[in-house]
Amino acid sequence: MQGQFQLTDDQLAIQEVAQRFTTDQITPHAAEWDEKHIFPRDTIQRSAELGFGAIYVSEESGGIGLGRLEAALIMEAMAYGCPSTSAFISIHNMAAWMIDRFGGDAVKAKYLPQLITMEHIASYCLTEPSSGSDASALRTTARRDGDHFVINGTKQFISGAGANEIYAVMVRTGEDGPKGISCVVIEKDMPGVSFGANEKKLGWHSQPTAQLILEDVRVPVENLVGGEGEGFRIAMMGLDGGRLNIGACSLGGAQRCLDEAIQYTKDRKQFGQAVAEFQNTQFMLADMATDLEAARALLYLAAAKVTDNAPDKTRFSAMAKRLATDNGSAVVDRALQLFGGYGYLQDYPIERFWRDLRVHSILEGTNQIMRMVVGRDLLRQ
Repeated sequence: MQGQFQLTDDQLAIQEVAQRFTTDQITPHAAEWDEKHIFPRDTIQRSAELGFGAIYVSEESGGIGLGRLEAALIMEAMAYGCPSTSAFISIHNMAAWMIDRFGGDAVKAKYLPQLITMEHIASYCLTEPSSGSDASALRTTARRDGDHFVINGTKQFISGAGANEIYAVMVRTGEDGPKGISCVVIEKDMPGVSFGANEKKLGWHSQPTAQLILEDVRVPVENLVGGEGEGFRIAMMGLDGGRLNIGACSLGGAQRCLDEAIQYTKDRKQFGQAVAEFQNTQFMLADMATDLEAARALLYLAAAKVTDNAPDKTRFSAMAKRLATDNGSAVVDRALQLFGGYGYLQDYPIERFWRDLRVHSILEGTNQIMRMVVGRDLLRQ
C-alpha cells in the first residue's frame, strides 16, 4: 500500500532541484529581504532558468508542462526559505498559465516568451476595493471601441503592482454578475495605467503590493484571454491552482519552523536539561508534525485531482487550502512559543514566518469562503 502514496522519482528530482535552489539562492538572503523590504527580482528571474517561470505552461508554448503536484512541491520547497518570494512566483505562474491555456495565438505569441524567461513578470488582478470575497461584483469596466477595449477601474492588493510588466485583469464587459466578466492582458506602460502607493504590510515584505489604477486604458481586443464572459470561470480555475500553491507555501514555512524548533529545543537547556527532554515539549512537537503531515497529504491529493480535472477538484482544493494554511500558521505559532522570548526577536527566523504565513488564510479566498465552497459542493451531491 505504501508505494501509491510516495512521490515518483521524477517528482523527487524536481523537489530536490527546488530545495537546492532555495538553499543556495533564497534562504541566505530572506531575512535581509524582509528587514529592508527588498524585492529580489534577480533571484526570481534566476528561478526561471530552472523552468519555474512557466511551471504549468505547456511544453508546446515553451514551458515545462508540469502538473499541480509538482508545482506544489516547488512552492513548498522555496517557501522553506521565504514564503513571500515563493508566493510571488506562484502568482506569476497563475497568470502565465491563464494566457497559455485560454489565450489566442496572438496574445500567446506577444507575451509568453518573455513571461517564460521572467524577463517580464505577471500579476493576477481580480480583487477591487469594494469587491473582495464577492469577486463577481467587480466594477472595472471594459467598453468596446472598435478593435480596442477602453478600461476604467481600480484593482486592490495586487502583488507586483508597479514592478511587474504584465497584468492579467478581470474586467466587466457585459451584464452584472459572473457572466459579464472577461479577462484581458494589460501592459504596465500602456497610457492610463498607474499605481497606488506601496502598501505597508505585516508580512510579505520581499514583494511590492499596491493598487492597479486604470483610466481610459485602450487595450487591443486581441489581448482578450478566452472569450467575452469567460473571465470569471478562468479566474476561478486559476484559483484552484493558486490555493494549492499558497497552501504549499504554508507547508514549507511551517516545516522550516518545526525543524528550527526541534533543533532549538535540543540546544536550549532549562532546569538542568534540554527543553526537548520535557514531555510537554515532545507532545507539542508531535502535534505540530502530525498536523503538518495531515495537511500535506490532503494538499497532495487535491493537487492530483486538479491535474486530472476531477469533478471534485474545486472542493478538494478549497479543503486543502483551508487546512494547510490554518495548520501551517498554528505550527509556526507553536514554534514561536517553544522559542520563548527569542522567538519574538528578528534575530531568529520564526517571527518572519509567523508574519508571512498570516495572510495565507486571507488571500486566494479567505478560509471562511473555503468552508462555503466545500459546504455548498457537499449539498449539491
